[in-house]
This record gives sequence, C-alpha cells and structure tokens, in this order.
Amino acid sequence: MEPIWAVGLMTGTVLDGNIDVALIKTDGERIDDFGTYRLMPYPASIRSLLEETLTAARAWNFTGPEPAIFRGAEEALTRAQSAAVKELVEGYGMTMAEIGVVGFHGQTVLHRAPRVGRLGQTRQLGDGELMHAILGTKIAYDFRSADMRAGGQGAPLAAAYHTALMRGAGAGGEVAVLNLGGVANITWWDGADNVIAFDTGPANAPLNDFIKSKGLGDMDRDGALGRAGKVDEARLAKLLQHPYLTKPYPKSLDRFDFGAAMADGLSAEDGAALLTAFTASVVGKALDLLPSRPKKLVVSGGGRHNPTMMAMLASRAGVEVVLAESLGWSGDAVEAECFAFLAVRVLRGLPISFPSTTGAPQPMRGGKLAG
Repeated sequence: MEPIWAVGLMTGTVLDGNIDVALIKTDGERIDDFGTYRLMPYPASIRSLLEETLTAARAWNFTGPEPAIFRGAEEALTRAQSAAVKELVEGYGMTMAEIGVVGFHGQTVLHRAPRVGRLGQTRQLGDGELMHAILGTKIAYDFRSADMRAGGQGAPLAAAYHTALMRGAGAGGEVAVLNLGGVANITWWDGADNVIAFDTGPANAPLNDFIKSKGLGDMDRDGALGRAGKVDEARLAKLLQHPYLTKPYPKSLDRFDFGAAMADGLSAEDGAALLTAFTASVVGKALDLLPSRPKKLVVSGGGRHNPTMMAMLASRAGVEVVLAESLGWSGDAVEAECFAFLAVRVLRGLPISFPSTTGAPQPMRGGKLAG
C-alpha cells in the first residue's frame, strides 16, 4: 500500500483541557512524513463536563447501566474533536478529501485490567459514526475493545508506533521509549522481532491531582514544587512495595490506580517531590523487568516538560534520559501520531496489539471503521 495522509487524535486522562491532533503520512509500517501537529483547547464547558463524567464513571465501575452523562459528553467531545481535525487539516493547506483516515481514540473514562477468571473492561467515549458524518472521511475508533474481549490488557497500544519510530531512527536493543502521560508506559524493542510494552506506573496524574487539591493550579509547572521539596525516603520505600511494580508484564493501569493520596498529609513541596520520585523510581523497577536493561530512555509526553521529573528519572531509574526531540521526533505529538498510524493499520487489516504488549492470545486486529 502507498503511504496515505492520516490524522490522529488523543486526549489524555490528565484532563488538561486540550486535544492533541497530528497529521502524518504512513502506510502503517513506516512514517513517510511527520506532517504537522497542534494542541487545541476544548471549550471550558467540555472540560468541566469531562471531569464530571470521570467521577460518574468511577462510581459506575462497569456495574449496571452506563451513567446518563456519557451520552452528552460523547457527543460534545466528538463534535469538538471533529472541528479540531478540520482546523488542523485546512490550516495545513489540505482538504478532508485528501485524508485517508482519522484515528479517533476518544476519551478514556474507565479502564479495568483483566484478572484471573475475569476479562478486563474499558470505556472510551467517542462516536466514530458521528465523526464520519461530520467530516465525511473514514474514521477508525474503539481501538481497545477487541483486544480486551480476547483476554488482553487493551493497553498500551503505542508499541507498534514506538517500534516504527525506533526502526526509523536505527535505535534498537539498548534504547527504550517512555511516554509520560497520566500513566507512564514503556516500549522496548530488541532491534529484531521482540517488542515488549507495558504501563510502568503513574506519571502526571497523581502529581497533577495533588497540585489541584492544594489549589496551586493544574500541574507542578517546571517541576518547581518538586524541586523545592524533600523526598520522604521511608515513605517512598513503602510505596515501592506495591505488588503491581514487580508483577510480570504484560500489564496495564487505570489513571486512578495510583492516586494523589500517596502524598496525604505532606506540604505541596514535599508531596510533589514524593510523587515525582515515585514515578521515576517505578520506571527503574520496570527497566529491571526487561530482557536486557536499556542504556537510554527516549522520553515523550507531557511529563518530559518537568525538569525535576527528568532529573529524578536519570538518578533514581539509573538510566540516560533524552528528549524525543533528540531523535527528531515531536515529543508532544507522539501519542496523537500513534493513533493516525494505528488507524492506517486498521484500514489495512494489520494487527495493532500483540501477546508481548497486551497479553492478547495472538497478534490482534482491532478498531472499528466508520465509513
């Protein structure tokens, strides 16, 4: 197949009020052109609606009928994200007719990993048929459900794209990709056929929630609070005994599996320092689980903007840490680009998840197509 232009959309679980939109040209195996990327804010009303929806989702917890708020939130975010796609494409001097497919991840409101004797469940809000009606372009959506119905974790799904990026950069074996979103996930590739991916632990979600609870904004901007605080090493050591951290991969997390309560009772500075150190330390534990420990971590996602987190990654995870930009990638765009890439794989009928990345029984095709 010839490479086609594809748009990818991502809105993370940290609910920063933004839509990540990226345009790439790809055949679902290699990246031909990185196109463009934009961060587009949601209207404030949708951000508030999504925060209410997340609260309702946690109360629901896959028991009984879905909360009524889901329907309104799904329509509102689908319309907002459709407008963002159109704005990006036309701003780049193209028309929707030139776009082969849009990868619409939707908003994750709840994710429950599988357990022995129980399949996992996941819910992303996003109406692919409505987006197709608005944009008139093929839409790939609902990327995780098929994997979970087959017994997989449904996450992380970035491994295929991270591997394509590493292959393009000639970086395999001694390099791994770490994405620091609400949750942190890692992809390791041996340079041949073996790809491993899993959620290492929390990233920005507990830290952001803690800062919000203190009335100090949405995040620890520039890592200033964490840098000024002192890490309670005894408390950290106790947190690092959590069974998830030594559990063999594949494994995945919900955004609320590790919460801001880990820092209860601490000052803003000491709490931020503790939560940042925890994120960095669990990455170190994750590296120890891999077949061989990478010498270098290429970091993408919002967490790489926090210099305190980056410094703690180097010291506490014991690894050289570099920004995605050092390999010519856009660290903010990687997740949205990933869903453009996966959308083309859905179009081609190629697998998007694998036994070594989600625990699915075999390489799994996934996603639904509208249009």
